[in-house]
Amino acid sequence: MQAMRVKNAAVVLAVAVLAGCATVTTPTKGDPFESYNRTMFTINDKIDQVALKPIAKGYVFIMPQPVRDSVTNFFGNIGDIYTAANNLVQLRIADGVSDIMRVVMNSIFGVAGLFDVASVAGLPKHNQDFGLTLGHYGVPSGPYVVLPLLGPSTVRDTAGTVVDYFGNVTSYVDPTWFRTTLFGVELVNTRANLLGASDVLADAALDKYSFVRNAYLQRRQYLLGNQDNTAVPDYGDTGNEPLPKYDDVNAPAGAGAASGVLASPPAGSASAPQAASGAAGASAPGATGVPADRMVPPRIPSFPSFRLR
Repeated sequence: MQAMRVKNAAVVLAVAVLAGCATVTTPTKGDPFESYNRTMFTINDKIDQVALKPIAKGYVFIMPQPVRDSVTNFFGNIGDIYTAANNLVQLRIADGVSDIMRVVMNSIFGVAGLFDVASVAGLPKHNQDFGLTLGHYGVPSGPYVVLPLLGPSTVRDTAGTVVDYFGNVTSYVDPTWFRTTLFGVELVNTRANLLGASDVLADAALDKYSFVRNAYLQRRQYLLGNQDNTAVPDYGDTGNEPLPKYDDVNAPAGAGAASGVLASPPAGSASAPQAASGAAGASAPGATGVPADRMVPPRIPSFPSFRLR
């Protein structure tokens, strides 16, 4: 009986996807997968509204802000390992060494990364993923695509997501139940950090799909530092709301990511709803000092600075 219900649900979902794909007869220029994308965007949004967002709200209600910040710091410290690897592969040696120093400092002096002492010491937080590494070496982004559960992406970033998964240290944790628990906590914590951004998106955007698509592509281009010398496509949307400024990389992270169940795939976090992405380097767009969601110890006047120049 249970198997029959699952089968019926799968058929209904397939029909919904096919029906949605037939709704856009003329895809927007530069978005050839728009029919599929809009359908998957709607499915992701419904799943988020019904399941993930309520869980995230409960998590915020139960967990004090300092605890949530420490959880964010913990997974961010793990993600710094993969960020360092991507920076080194891109030959950003100073940034890669800085990331390694962040991991060492936060792991030792920050109690396994629960406190972000490295930012206090002057080591900026970077975020990298393999999609940005491919872009650094000139691989074009390809068409925009919305992934099931993971949300906004491109063909290039989707290929990078596979490498991001295997590059995530959490993917190698045993036993399986503990690894699954870590992924679940990271997912809920990431979505909780995006609650405010999703509310702003719901109030501000006339066409949520177009807004998220344009914001995501603009942000990825910004993080890439325009290294591939390509401009963000002009989709000619009637609902082109003003896109956020990216002077602070932490501010827009939720804007593009609140569209799907995850901000961004949990990749170097493996992650998203890191809905949601990373900076190109310390001297490039995206480098930050002490992010708003970082739990740091009281400042000590004589604390040394290790910023690499």
